[in-house]
Amino acid sequence: MNGLRSVAATTLALTLVLAAQADPRRSGATAMSPELQAWQADDTRNPAQLWVGEGQALWQRAAANGASCAGCHAPQSLAGVALRYPAFDARLGRALSLAGRIDQCRQRHQGLPAQGPDGAEVLPLNAWLAHQGRGLPIAPPADTRLAPAQARGAQIWLQRLGQLNLSCAQCHEQRAGGRLGGTLIPQAHPTAYPVYRLEWQALGSLQRRMRGCLVGVRAEPFAPDSADWVALEAYLMQRAAGMVSEGAGLRP
Repeated sequence: MNGLRSVAATTLALTLVLAAQADPRRSGATAMSPELQAWQADDTRNPAQLWVGEGQALWQRAAANGASCAGCHAPQSLAGVALRYPAFDARLGRALSLAGRIDQCRQRHQGLPAQGPDGAEVLPLNAWLAHQGRGLPIAPPADTRLAPAQARGAQIWLQRLGQLNLSCAQCHEQRAGGRLGGTLIPQAHPTAYPVYRLEWQALGSLQRRMRGCLVGVRAEPFAPDSADWVALEAYLMQRAAGMVSEGAGLRP
């Protein structure tokens, strides 16, 4: 088993290196130390795997009404599903992130209360599904119904925000590779979410990270249920299309 894990870790690390050689876009993992990169790729050391294991158990577990995720979704449908979100939900008439889809399914089919993207069950389920796509390319849907959300996300990306009057693009495009307070500024591609951050000592969603960025520029974060979170995620996934997924990942 340890041999298999070592092969998986080596394969993921090699995939990231090859992807970086062919693409000017860079995963945040490429800026980490070799030790942290190995830590991320090794399932016995990556703390995100605690949530992945919990998500796997939740996937199989039936709710009080007898419904379970596994009872509806075939195993072969899981590979790469996390890499195709946000997606348009025809019933709701709007884009949904993967966390939003999980939460909607829990409410609609299992009779459970809403939790949000960092909820005690939503986050592990998100991590479990992200793990199924590790090593595969990010593949946002070619769905014209997502265009308004992606356009709104691009607008937010370019908009100056907060008391520091900075936009996402100014930091993560113009100044990417530089340093802010001693910390390397990444290109901000969402290749590893949900992600375990050493800073947090916990796993967190992409929305949690984006909220932290808004607070960092001293801007008022969007409301928890704002469509702007999904719009920005839709744009970021489009921007990262074709990049290799590392979820659930690790960052400093």
